[in-house]
This record gives sequence, C-alpha cells and structure tokens, in this order.
Amino acid sequence: MSRTSRADWLVPAGLILLSLVPAFFGSLRLIEIAQDAPVTATNARFLADPLPVVLHLVAVIPFSIVGAFQFSRGIRRRRRGWHRAAGMVLAPLGLVAALTGLWMTLAYPWPAGDGAILYYTRLVVGVAMTAAIILAVLALRRRDYTTHGEWMIRGYAIGLGAGTQVLTHLPWFIIMGKPGELPRAVLMAAGWGINIAVAEWVIWRQRRVRRVPVGVVGAGAGARALVDVGVQ
Repeated sequence: MSRTSRADWLVPAGLILLSLVPAFFGSLRLIEIAQDAPVTATNARFLADPLPVVLHLVAVIPFSIVGAFQFSRGIRRRRRGWHRAAGMVLAPLGLVAALTGLWMTLAYPWPAGDGAILYYTRLVVGVAMTAAIILAVLALRRRDYTTHGEWMIRGYAIGLGAGTQVLTHLPWFIIMGKPGELPRAVLMAAGWGINIAVAEWVIWRQRRVRRVPVGVVGAGAGARALVDVGVQ
C-alpha cells in the first residue's frame, strides 16, 4: 500500500478512535435518559432538563465519526457526491453541537469540580466552534472551497475536544487521582488547545503544499505523491 493510500485511511481511523470513548459514554447517557434512570449527583441536571444534552449528543456523535471520513483525500476525490452530501449534514450537526454546548454551559448548574475558569473556557470554545461552522458555510456559498475546508477543520477540531480530553485526563487520573477545580480546567482546556494547534498545523501544511511551484509538482510521480500526502 502506498504512503498516500495509508494516509487516506490512517487519519480517519485515528479520528474515529479518538471519538469512540466520548461516543460510548454519550450513548450510555442517552440510554440513561431514555430509561428514566435513578437520579444521582452526576446525572441530576441532565434528567431535570434532558433536551439540550440529548440534542448535543445526537449531533456531536455523528459529527465526530462521519466527519473523520472528510479527511480522506481518496474519498474526496473518488466520491465527490458522498463528500458533498456528508458536508450538508455535518454543518448543521456541528452547529447544533456547538449551540447546545453553549446552552448546557449557560443553563445547567456547575457540577462538582467545575469552576469559573472552565465555565468561561466552555463559552469561548462554544462561540469559536459556532463561528467556525458559520464561516465555513459562508465560504462555501462564495464557492471559496479552500477557506470552507479550513474553517471546517477548525470546527471539527473543537468538536472533537472531548476525545482528546480523555487523553489529557488519563495520566492525571493514574498518577494523581481525581483532579481538583484548577487542574480539571487546565486539562479540559488542553484537550481543546491540542486539537486547535493540530488543526492550524494541518491548515498551514496545506497552504504550504499549494504554494509548491507547478514545475516542481509536475516533475514526476514522486513529487505528486508527496503533494498528495501533504494535503491530508
């Protein structure tokens, strides 16, 4: 298998793996709400007002998993119809995920361990994801596909924050136990920050590849393969 073919599937596979843990626990939350589970300290706010969390989970789970396939250059090239159809679904799902995230932040009481830093971080992140999806849609309406893709990458990166937060929290849980208010805020922010940094690196790399002179790109199959890998 060529480097380009491997990249076509390794990137979506990695993103799906990153989505699995929050998707699994989110699905358990939906089952808990559907079955009218006993009220506990951790689920009381969700059972008292289930609409925002149900809408959020129903949107963010497919947004994370289906969105991963948009990072396959092979799918984008060979199945343009699927890419467009998926995009028409992903943009509304991303908006619902972002807006319900803001809704939950504003409406739900703070759970134990949360504080003002995490509260305002969630507000900033929710607004940023909403803005990214809207700017992506506006760019698409202008047929500015490059800008559209860049904003969707940013929106997806923020939406996938819960997956990276599993990784930022895990070492702390193993070594230190349950984090307090400040460590929890830092670990949560780190999950979003890492994703945003990776998104900006991907966007920078794509722009760099697009600046490669035509003569260099046309020099041979090897150069073309490097360009194909670079825009993943």
